[in-house]
Amino acid sequence: MSDAIDIAANLATIRARIAEAAIRANRDPAAVTLVAVSKTHPAESVLTALAAGQTVFGENRVQEAQAKFPDLRASHPALRLHIIGGLQTNKARDAVAVADVIESVDRPKLAAAIAAAMAREDRRPDCLVQVNTGDETQKSGVSRDEADAFIRAAREEHGLPVAGLMCIPPAEGDPRPHFAYLRNLADRHGLAVVSMGMSGDFEAAIAEGATHVRVGTAIFGRR
Repeated sequence: MSDAIDIAANLATIRARIAEAAIRANRDPAAVTLVAVSKTHPAESVLTALAAGQTVFGENRVQEAQAKFPDLRASHPALRLHIIGGLQTNKARDAVAVADVIESVDRPKLAAAIAAAMAREDRRPDCLVQVNTGDETQKSGVSRDEADAFIRAAREEHGLPVAGLMCIPPAEGDPRPHFAYLRNLADRHGLAVVSMGMSGDFEAAIAEGATHVRVGTAIFGRR
């Protein structure tokens, strides 16, 4: 019972902080969607969050999403699932089948695999292009230099329903320049969705125009 109470209370706290951050930035709090990152947490924790009114969730691994979410959807039709982790091309069809949004489109081969999977599954989840705003060699995401061309190719050559952009800024330093860059890049391409900001920096992301923030530890705790 204590776990259930903690998740509900944590959700309330995060929602309040989102609203406060949006108001400080002269934005409508309703314009910011909370993606509750449930990776490594059991379906019971997701159910607790659903009972507290949370409907949008994020998972890193397609296999974990497949294990948890099909059954949950049956009783919670408003549920929306985002795949937010790096995606292998051989998991593209599974991702298309289970997700409502794929946030980690970052290379031509993956874009082609997702497009082919959409044709086979007759399903078109929204896609976000992941941009490696810090050009960090250890991270997924298209580089800054290649971002404009890749966004155009994902939409025009591969025909993906690109709704917006996603980033994970460097762990060190001020994330706000990275958030501002992503917001400006999205605006330049006429994209409405900007997914940026996590448990430690989502308020800064909201100040820079995030439409979606991905919060896990601050809601579900550590595993």
